[in-house]
Amino acid sequence: MFISMNWIGDYVDFSGLDKLELINKFSLSTAEVENEIFFKGSDISGIVCAKILSVEDHPESKKLHLLKVDIGEDEPCDVVCGAPNVRVGMKTAFAKLGAQIGEITIAPRKLAGYTSNGMCCSEKELGISDSNDGIMDLCDCIPVGCDLKTVFDIDDIVFEVDNKSLTNRPDLWGHYGIAREFAAIAGRELKPLSLADLSVYDNLEKVDLKIEDPLCYRYSSIKFENIKRHVSPINMRIRLYYCGMRALNFLADITNYIMLEMGQPMHAFDARKVEQIRVKKFIEPFTFTTLDGVERNIDENTLMICNGDTPVAIAGIMGGLDSEIVEDTSTLTLESATFDAASIRKSTVRLSHRTDASQRYEKSLDPEMTTVAVARFVKLLTDNDPEAKVVSALTDEYAFKYEQRTLSFNKAFVNKYTGIDISNETIVNTLKALGFTVELSGDDFTVSVPSWRATKDVTIKADIIEEITRIYGYDNFDVNTAKAPIYPVRAAVEKTDENKIKDMLVKRFSLHEVHSYVWAYHDEYKALGIEIEPNVEIVCATNPNIKTIRKSIVPTQLCQVKYNTSYASDFGIFEIGKVVCGCKENGLCDEHKKLCITLYSKSADMEKTYFKLRDILAVITDELKHRTLTFERAEAAHSYQHPKNLNKILCDGVLLGEMGIVNAQVSKKIDKKANIVYAEIDVEAFASVKNASIKYEAPSKFPEIEIDLSFVSNTYAPIAKAIENAGCALIKKVSVVDTYADENGKSITIRLLFSHPERTLTKDEVLEVVNGIAGTLEAEGITIKGGIAL
Repeated sequence: MFISMNWIGDYVDFSGLDKLELINKFSLSTAEVENEIFFKGSDISGIVCAKILSVEDHPESKKLHLLKVDIGEDEPCDVVCGAPNVRVGMKTAFAKLGAQIGEITIAPRKLAGYTSNGMCCSEKELGISDSNDGIMDLCDCIPVGCDLKTVFDIDDIVFEVDNKSLTNRPDLWGHYGIAREFAAIAGRELKPLSLADLSVYDNLEKVDLKIEDPLCYRYSSIKFENIKRHVSPINMRIRLYYCGMRALNFLADITNYIMLEMGQPMHAFDARKVEQIRVKKFIEPFTFTTLDGVERNIDENTLMICNGDTPVAIAGIMGGLDSEIVEDTSTLTLESATFDAASIRKSTVRLSHRTDASQRYEKSLDPEMTTVAVARFVKLLTDNDPEAKVVSALTDEYAFKYEQRTLSFNKAFVNKYTGIDISNETIVNTLKALGFTVELSGDDFTVSVPSWRATKDVTIKADIIEEITRIYGYDNFDVNTAKAPIYPVRAAVEKTDENKIKDMLVKRFSLHEVHSYVWAYHDEYKALGIEIEPNVEIVCATNPNIKTIRKSIVPTQLCQVKYNTSYASDFGIFEIGKVVCGCKENGLCDEHKKLCITLYSKSADMEKTYFKLRDILAVITDELKHRTLTFERAEAAHSYQHPKNLNKILCDGVLLGEMGIVNAQVSKKIDKKANIVYAEIDVEAFASVKNASIKYEAPSKFPEIEIDLSFVSNTYAPIAKAIENAGCALIKKVSVVDTYADENGKSITIRLLFSHPERTLTKDEVLEVVNGIAGTLEAEGITIKGGIAL
């Protein structure tokens, strides 16, 4: 938002003060000022009021005219001019010889055979508006030869405030609110707004007005007739232009002027088209054409301003094309209102249309401003168009009022939070300068928050401390070391597990950590043939590619693998990130933190890649939980999962997640020659697994016995379960030593290590255990291949 120091100067006396230093203090205390400050008019000089004495057509040009111009000197100037609005007797802006306009110095110049000793200027050429339809048409009251900088506010200092720093300050979206800040910073008085007395119109008939929806907090209106003026005063147009707005017509310019001055948006309706004002929503959707000529879809949640049952404006956003101010408008119905901030914000998102007005309404404007803005409008209108008449009483419906906020604290509270001793007098003067009402009793303060700060800004005592300290100046604080006890905090198990897992995956297994957003990217998923499953979505998402929140990190990592296939033939990536699995019963997102690992290999076959991933998971679990993992077959439920090679990951009976091979259809779209496997583990579930105590057992002094058994089986899980169910304390270690597959099937060879701490085992003892395991497996159809080898 652009701020004019001339405008601020209407309400704060800057005499004897350095304006640039004040702007810097404003940036430190109130809102961030962008780096560049604009010195408007500094590159313009030598522009005077001139009177056109004669106009002759150029003999060789249809567009050019030969003028004689009086500039207040002894002899008139000969000038060549191509403006279409030039006429005898017209007073206009004239750049004399030697005048400066930007980087151009005016000098005698030949145009179509005639010498032009100066230049008649348009407003755009002087940089005071974007109007370039013709040369400036000045008032007859301006003396010939007068420097226009002494008549108009051409010289100005303009700075830009970062809008993000004003989000919590609805009072700063107008020059008057910012002037209040400058007055407090400079220690000067804030001058009041010049307002009309609306009570003189109380005997007139009221506007037919009714609020039919609670989303409208307050609606004030008044009517005018006999409006003669259609072009705004030059100074008003200059200020609008310097602050980034285009002059339209007198009535629209006043509403924009007041919005920039007070932060209160207003709307001027042609009174011939708006007679019964109703503020409401419609049950059925419809289309509505706004002032910019765009047809917009209005739904049942959008608040509308209506003439009876006919919509004439989208509340808080933009007026309708059918009720706009036109050239012959002489009657006016004025709107000054406040609406629910969230409703306006949602409507702008649905309509994909944010305006200067909606930006302000979204910040929770003060409803008390609506009638003040009307009084200001009446003052500006009647001062600049004396024949205009007010033909109705101020009509005001006040549906919702913010509660009055009063905060109490003492001097000790201020000292505790600031760490310095700020006098009671300074505290009282600072708060009063900012508009607060202060009562002081000893060292006890009772502060009433002004309405323009009570909508959402100042709500607790700490907010008052911020007001005091920022105006006092943070740079005035003494630099002291704070003294406070520091207590050690034990990190949560989940967090320590995360850190250890990351260290292991990077240092031991050379995997790459990646980071991603929570979106299920539609375009990327579609390119890999991965279905986007129904889940929590962003309402009114402006980008359909990031509309849905992901349920799993796996598809995200597959997209990341796709992007990186050209950089290495073998690599692994991992991420600990968030996913959302629908909503809980309370309506909040069911959010989970997951560890996802994906391995990509062109050199290793699928089996080696798969078992490498299994070993990574096993090592993590063994080192952090001192437990072993078990795996159970799972059914594919997602389009990226392999229909057969998919397993649940369990530890101590807790389901941690799943690991599997990527579906062949998806894998081919990533790389036809590569093998890709993945695993996804719930971090919270992993943290919930208790650490198994480490047991130390002295090695036996007696000989160990090893037995290799080859079972005809496609899976290891039933073999491991049979060994576990045997419950034999003599079995000290079980390991898979080989797998073999041929046309007759697959076999898995395991090695059992037997040992006794106090004696040498006999062959019969060992065979009894082995035969028991073999018998259990045979009952399940799993036989021993090649007999038992001791």
